[in-house]
Amino acid sequence: MSEITSDGPMPETDPDRDPGHYHLRLYVAGQTAKSVAAMSNLKRFCEEHLAGRYDIEVIDLMQNPQLAAGDQILAIPTLVRRLPSPLKRIIGDLSNTDKVLVGLDIRRRADEL
Repeated sequence: MSEITSDGPMPETDPDRDPGHYHLRLYVAGQTAKSVAAMSNLKRFCEEHLAGRYDIEVIDLMQNPQLAAGDQILAIPTLVRRLPSPLKRIIGDLSNTDKVLVGLDIRRRADEL
């Protein structure tokens, strides 16, 4: 796993990137309980379901509030799946694994099967 704390956006395309690779961007506001829970839940989720196929960029809006506009962040914590396309957003502490799997298109909803 690679975790990147960034002051700015990462490149959106990388020609060497595997199409099954997930680029996830987590927006938080400082070290609040929800932000810490979201970071912990995201790391656990990725290790269990995306091992070796993801990178995480953590953006702290307390340090860089202007970065919220790029991904239209209205609530925090918010997880944004930048790659693979299309862009997806999940708001909250990411504690419900099934909702995260469905929200990131890793698992289909039961009613779609």
